[in-house]
Amino acid sequence: MTDTLRHYIGGERVAADAPAESLNPSNTNDVVAKVPMGGQAEVDAAVDAARKAFPAWADASPEVRSDLLDKVGSTIIARSADIGRLLAREEGKTLAEGIGETVRAGRIFKYFAGEALRRHGQNLESTRPGVEIQTYRQAVGVYGLITPWNFPIAIPAWKAAPALAFGNTVVIKPAGPTPATANVLADIMAECGAPAGVFNMLFGRGSMGDALIKHKDVDGISFTGSQGVGAQVAAAAVARQARVQLEMGGKNPLIVLDDANLERAVAIALDGSFFATGQRCTASSRLIVQDGIHDKFVALLAEKVAALRVGDALDPNTQIGPAVSEDQMETSYKYIDIATSEGGRVVTGGDRIKLDNPGWYVRPTLIADTEAGMRINNEEVFGPVASTIRVKSYEEALEIANGVEFGLSAGIATTSLKHARHFQRYARAGMTMVNLATAGVDYHVPFGGTKSSSYGAREQGFAAVEFFTQTKTSYSWS
Repeated sequence: MTDTLRHYIGGERVAADAPAESLNPSNTNDVVAKVPMGGQAEVDAAVDAARKAFPAWADASPEVRSDLLDKVGSTIIARSADIGRLLAREEGKTLAEGIGETVRAGRIFKYFAGEALRRHGQNLESTRPGVEIQTYRQAVGVYGLITPWNFPIAIPAWKAAPALAFGNTVVIKPAGPTPATANVLADIMAECGAPAGVFNMLFGRGSMGDALIKHKDVDGISFTGSQGVGAQVAAAAVARQARVQLEMGGKNPLIVLDDANLERAVAIALDGSFFATGQRCTASSRLIVQDGIHDKFVALLAEKVAALRVGDALDPNTQIGPAVSEDQMETSYKYIDIATSEGGRVVTGGDRIKLDNPGWYVRPTLIADTEAGMRINNEEVFGPVASTIRVKSYEEALEIANGVEFGLSAGIATTSLKHARHFQRYARAGMTMVNLATAGVDYHVPFGGTKSSSYGAREQGFAAVEFFTQTKTSYSWS
């Protein structure tokens, strides 16, 4: 079945020509949705609707906002099987991964339903007798949310839910490859009684996102995507003094020391590097392995990687689904070629894979004998491709781990408490993992990186209040 999508503006579905298509990456003969390509007029209409809805929503009882978010979260979870199936069909994650992501989106809404009731301030003593001081948090206004395709319902949830919880209104522009999955969220918002204009969703090309970023009545921008586009988003937002928050990927290291539990280290590398088709900004793309365990680790990991079942995302036996698009598939193969041309050795994978249905499949690939300076170890591939770097010591491993421009997530496999604690403190990353995969984070705690991976306030958990509210300080004399 092919859906024909429409923009969601001011509580109404807005019809438009649908010249674009969203395809099933497991079977490109299957058209998931026909998608409208909006422009400046739609952006203006959506922002105007959000602006008009803002005063009443900001002044509403926090219980009103809490109840809406809780209802939305419960509805998402109740429909997780159907939504997860659509997500797998459109994005290419396995069915289990699609359902899991959908449940996560629901949990995010329910978490922020609670946070809506906890928007607190402080009472402080003044240095002047008889003067009292209070601080409290206020909603900011209209937020433009630009979301990626790799988590097509979870990331819209973790941007929209805190914005709405704290009294803001939103305009979401989801990624081009996965509009039908994002569209489900607009349907559920309407069904659950979101007031007109509080939540708006637009479909279109990057130019629509640019129009949203530059719109004078958008008070803040939250963006997840590539580093290059993120830099442009930041420049445009700062130029008009809008708030801006960016998440821009990673080149995440997993250090494996000689004293690591081999089976555990291989399991977390397999998970972090290859599941979700490697299309996670927190994926372990650099495996930095100490000399004493290196050969055993590579041999056992290669065996596990070679055994992964690649196939249709809706097949319950599939472990690795397709890449989301032809471009993403070709990027993986391009970097495999680059790595081998620079001296890397393909241990397993590397060859193209064709299945019964036409799709954008990438065979999981492990590349050994690479050096820290190679492109495969410095540029984000965003596919099921991992490289190994042999090192002599923990100190060398940490230096290499920290030696790239990204700093999102970093992991270590070790039984040494000394090295684990040192790594937690000195790894230059926003998140560290000890004997855990670099990919896999909880929804109720802060998310974000250092260096070129992130810019602005942290996302998710209790940290979200910083970006989606502004502090007012009030003095009084009595």
